[in-house]
Amino acid sequence: MNDYNKIGVIILAAGSSSRLGSPKQLVQYRGKALLQHTIDTVKTLDLKSNVLVLGAHSEMINEAIDDQGFETVFNSVWKEGMASSIRIGLDTLIKLDTDIEHVMILVSDQPFISAEEMEALLNFHIETGQDATFSEYDGGAGVPAVFSAVLFPELEKLEGDQGAKGLFKRSDLNFGTHPFKKGNFDVDTPEDVRQLKELE
Repeated sequence: MNDYNKIGVIILAAGSSSRLGSPKQLVQYRGKALLQHTIDTVKTLDLKSNVLVLGAHSEMINEAIDDQGFETVFNSVWKEGMASSIRIGLDTLIKLDTDIEHVMILVSDQPFISAEEMEALLNFHIETGQDATFSEYDGGAGVPAVFSAVLFPELEKLEGDQGAKGLFKRSDLNFGTHPFKKGNFDVDTPEDVRQLKELE
């Protein structure tokens, strides 16, 4: 395992779950809320600084989970889209640790994220020395993703709901991808929840 002393993490959990009709952050899988699973998994890696970004349903979610010492921040403009949570999360992370060199960004509704997947992604990112490393699934790039400090100014300029994929507009983006076998399964609809329950 590499030294993770210069890596921070941001969990994005501010969305309204409009397609599901209730907070997907709190969907139960194997006796645990999806967001709690993500928090607990991140904590096993002992990263330098950890930030959780809440928005819609923040009071309900905050009461239902144990943030395990994460710095929890409220995104009052969560309706603007995922980019607003990235900006707020990164600003908070940098204030917590001005020496941070990399940030890993995750969402709260990927039930099959594991410590092993995160470690493999982080190790690959550090060993290759790329500016960004995305998880690869369904033939595309997504989260979890890791970004080096050289891209922090670009992350702070993101707008809308495209999230960090907005960086692909840069033709000179130095990035790589690392496979995440079940990364394509996330929870957006009641049908997704039904399928998840069948896998318990």
